[in-house]
Amino acid sequence: MSTTTSTMALEATGLRKSFGDTVALDGIDLSVAEGSIFALLGPNGAGKTTAVQILSTLIRADAGEVRVAGHDAAREARAVRDVIGVTGQFSAVDNILTGEENLTLMADLNHLARDEGRRRVADLLERLDLVEDSRKPAATYSGGMRRRLDLAMTLLGDPRIIFLDEPTTGLDPRSRRTVWRIVRELVERGVTIFLTTHYLEEADQLADRVALLDHGRLIAEGSPDELKQLIPGGHIRLEFADARTLEAAATALPGCGREDDALTLQIPSEGGVRSLRSLLDRLDTASIQVERIAIHTPDLDDVFLALTGHPDEEGEPLR
Repeated sequence: MSTTTSTMALEATGLRKSFGDTVALDGIDLSVAEGSIFALLGPNGAGKTTAVQILSTLIRADAGEVRVAGHDAAREARAVRDVIGVTGQFSAVDNILTGEENLTLMADLNHLARDEGRRRVADLLERLDLVEDSRKPAATYSGGMRRRLDLAMTLLGDPRIIFLDEPTTGLDPRSRRTVWRIVRELVERGVTIFLTTHYLEEADQLADRVALLDHGRLIAEGSPDELKQLIPGGHIRLEFADARTLEAAATALPGCGREDDALTLQIPSEGGVRSLRSLLDRLDTASIQVERIAIHTPDLDDVFLALTGHPDEEGEPLR
C-alpha cells in the first residue's frame, strides 16, 4: 500500500535510544497511516515500550526524527500531547473513585466545560458498556472493566492517535475480544491506533500493518498476510478412511508428505480457494473419497519464530 506524507499520522526516521551500554533502539524507521491499526511486535527487550515512550513524548530519543500528526515530537511536544492518548499495561484508574468519578476527574483535567464533560462521560460509559457499574468503586471492577474504564479515560481527550501498550494483558478471552471490538470502532471513526502486544493473534486480528522488532532493529514489516508469505509451511492435510484409499491418493498425488499411521497426506499449498478446488477435482476424477480436510497456513507465531529464531513467550510482557 502506497501512502503520501500528508496521510501519515506518525513517522519516525533513524530512531536511536540507549540506556548506558544497552542499545534499546538501533536506527528504526516507522510510518503509520491515518485511520489504521499498526502493531509493533517483539520479544522481551526488543525495544517496543521504549519506542512508544519516545513516540508519545515521554522520553527523548538519542537520535532520529519523530513527527506525530505533522508535529515534531522533540520541538513541539505539547502539540503532540494534545492529539494523542496513551493506555499502558498498568491501569491509571483510581480504585477509590467510582467509574463515573474517574471519568469526571479526567474531564476536568482535560479542561472540558461542565456540560460538555458530563455529555462526554455519559457517552463513553454507554459506548464501553459501563453504565450499570458506573457508580460502583473501581476497586470492585473486573480486569476487563478496568481496562475499558482506562480506555474511556484516554478517549475523554478525543485523541486522534492512541498508543495502546499491551492493552489486553491478563484479560480473559471474552474481555480481550471486547477490547478488540472497541479498537475497531475507534478506527471506523478515523482514530489511528499504535498497538504493542505479545499476543500474536491480537496483531493478526486487528492490525493493518505489523512490524517485528528484535534487539532494537526492525527485521520485517508488512500486512499480516504479507508477513505470512515470507515463510514456507502452508499445506492441505487430507485424512482417509483406510490404508487402501490412502495408497490410491498417494499415487494420484505424488510427492506429498505421507503419514501411514494417521492415514493422512500433506500437500504443500498457500491455502487459497483455487488450489483447494484443483486438489479436490483431481481426487474426484480419481474417485478417491476424503474423510477430513484441514488447511494450515503459516500464522504470525510461525513468522515470529522463523525471523527471530526464538518463540514468543506468551504471558510474558514484552518490552
